[in-house]
Amino acid sequence: MIQVRDLWKSFGENQVLKGITLTISRGETYVVLGGSGSGKTVLMKHVIGLFKPDRGSVHIDGVEISSLTGKALTEARGVFGMVFQGAALFDSMTVQENVAFPLVERGHAPAAEEVRERCLAKLKVVDLGEEVLERYPAELSGGMRKRVALARALVSDPQVVLYDEPTTGLDPITTAYVDGMILAAKEKLGITSMVISHDVASAFKVADRLAVLYDGHLVAEGTPAEVKASRDPYVQRYLSTWFEKQ
Repeated sequence: MIQVRDLWKSFGENQVLKGITLTISRGETYVVLGGSGSGKTVLMKHVIGLFKPDRGSVHIDGVEISSLTGKALTEARGVFGMVFQGAALFDSMTVQENVAFPLVERGHAPAAEEVRERCLAKLKVVDLGEEVLERYPAELSGGMRKRVALARALVSDPQVVLYDEPTTGLDPITTAYVDGMILAAKEKLGITSMVISHDVASAFKVADRLAVLYDGHLVAEGTPAEVKASRDPYVQRYLSTWFEKQ
């Protein structure tokens, strides 16, 4: 589904990615772990075509998205939904208006019954109902806002959902909500997910496979059990604090 091949990216003298190669299979939840400044978000922006690599390529279902521009790139991005850090809902819009936003951007009439039904169907996937449609983000709990953000990402029926640091700054209860919604999206819709995170506990709950990014390289990759067993010194340090608490 997603193939990243020998990806290199620098910004001035700062070499951020150094030959990243990975594959994400259809229906898989793949988590990229790493500390602040490790290049996780830069990697995700290459996957969605926002950045062009200095060297290497990104392929989505065999299409090299890293070589596309203009209308072709916009069309290729249609396979993606995005859940932003902090949910990024529009405060002045109702839940329905927020969830419908990707549809309206593509030319659908916001008041159309079809739009309402599509919004409601995706809200039901994340265990929210008709009663929240006319509420505003300020009237929702943190966990509910995250679920609305996922419903918005799902409303265009994407093949892939990208999660950018979905649990950053959340309390344990809300973090559990977010982990649950990632798992539910996979179970109910067969969604392929790429999650960028520094949250070890969350990563090990939701990942089918995960990778640890450090100094521009993937220093470990595999199932949670395989990554936990890695002998790489950085991986051991990165995981040790969390596993010592278990």
